[in-house]
Amino acid sequence: MLALGSLAAWALALALLCLLAMELWGPGGGSWLPSREPGGAGEEEDGDNVIGDGGPGAGRCRLICKSSALAQSLLRSLRRSAALQSGRWLWRTWPQLQTMFQLLFPPTHQPELARELLQLADGGLVALDWVMGPRGTGRRSRATIAFGTAPVLLVLPNASGKVTRGVLHLCLLALEQGYKPVIFNRRGHNGSPLASLKLQAFGDPGDLKEAVTYIRVRQPGSSLCAVSEGSGSGLLLSYLGECGSSSYLAAAACISPVFRCQAWLETGCPWLYEWSLLLHQKQGLSRYATALAEVVETGRLFRSRSLRELEETLFCQTKSHPVTWDAYWDRNDPLREVDEAAVPVLCICSADDPVRGPPASTLPMELFHSSPYFFLLLTPHGGHCGFLREGSCSWSHEVMLEYFTAVAEFFRTEERLKGLHRYRRGVLQKREASSTACHLQEIFSWQRSYTR
Repeated sequence: MLALGSLAAWALALALLCLLAMELWGPGGGSWLPSREPGGAGEEEDGDNVIGDGGPGAGRCRLICKSSALAQSLLRSLRRSAALQSGRWLWRTWPQLQTMFQLLFPPTHQPELARELLQLADGGLVALDWVMGPRGTGRRSRATIAFGTAPVLLVLPNASGKVTRGVLHLCLLALEQGYKPVIFNRRGHNGSPLASLKLQAFGDPGDLKEAVTYIRVRQPGSSLCAVSEGSGSGLLLSYLGECGSSSYLAAAACISPVFRCQAWLETGCPWLYEWSLLLHQKQGLSRYATALAEVVETGRLFRSRSLRELEETLFCQTKSHPVTWDAYWDRNDPLREVDEAAVPVLCICSADDPVRGPPASTLPMELFHSSPYFFLLLTPHGGHCGFLREGSCSWSHEVMLEYFTAVAEFFRTEERLKGLHRYRRGVLQKREASSTACHLQEIFSWQRSYTR
């Protein structure tokens, strides 16, 4: 009898062959979606914000955002990016294969991780996995120069807690460039112990707030950046919206974010992606089946056939405080307070994302046009969290790290100019005050004396 791992490998190989057949011979196989902005963008903005002519699977990218000095600085930085100037390659028009490769294939290099279990205020536990190695050359990187000290990079996996090949590659690349990467694992995810009968809801940032506070205490001199992958962006966007200017983040980024999460779960995503995430989440929850039986119907939980059914069983159909599906999303919609976000956020999305869905109905274009903090890098190709190029690396990771550095350099320059302006204004005011005092003394031949 074949081992369970061998059966899974054969099933994955068969699924990939099916996907390849669909790409080659299915309706529209081998084609790619146009790079025009969904929702009717103007031609002037389309031409002004175009980046590159044929990147590494990206095609003609566009930066969609509200006009500002920071936006112009980021646009110049992206146009200089080497990651967006490589040549074309074979997989660029196959979003399904890019998606499956990044999300389902095991990583070639497993980094060294040091796990910390953080006890929360209610007794629950979350796990912080600090990436320790392998390290780079030890040179002082551009990131360290831009931020002053080695910044911390907080990485949020997708909502199912799956640490994918893309997440691990991002952590290794960030480590080489001088960051201190740390992966945030929710309660019960990725081997994190379930110390209380409470799981973290989709858009509840309470646990993340405590984790950020702890990281600031542990790394008091380091700036903090955050990045999320896929559906994990719901947690990051909720955190940014609730905390506003008190988020303690220097910048944030979302790779293939899912914005309208309720509609996404109701519609469903491609069966192989949904099946893999559902299986991964059930496997993690099965460790705590006896304890969870006190609060949820575990039979219904493990018979769930969709991510929506699993989410609804865990958080809506509880034994103690059941709520309706719509009421649950009133409190967990990632966009509920997104207008309060007060740090720059770069969202890297592809028009051919098979998991998120069509751009016209899944991307909140009004947010990027109205908020000065949100920037959308929209590409015609890349799949979901794929963005692959030669060497099976993701160009989105390099662009994201360059973005963090560009933001840090922009604000350092702004602070330096403001400091110079304050200095000049102070000198000018002193000169004006001295001149006025002399003029007054000429008019009035007396000086005021002070007595104690």
